[in-house]
Amino acid sequence: MRTLTISLTPQQAARLQSAVEGGGYASNSEIVRDALRLWEQREELRDLELEHLKRAYADGMTSGKPVNV
Repeated sequence: MRTLTISLTPQQAARLQSAVEGGGYASNSEIVRDALRLWEQREELRDLELEHLKRAYADGMTSGKPVNV
C-alpha cells in the first residue's frame, strides 16, 4: 500500500480519533478507506445518472417535432 500524508482540521482529526477509540474502526486508515469507497460509489452513481440524462435527452431529440399541449 502507498502511504499518503493528508491535512485535517482539528475537528476532523478529533472525529477520527473518537471513531477509533469508540471501536467503530480499527485505525484512521480504515476510516479513510471507507470514506474513499463511499466517494467512489457516489461518483459511479453520478456517472450513471449523467448517462441516463444523456440518453433521455437523445431520445427526446429524436422523438419528433415539438408539440404544444
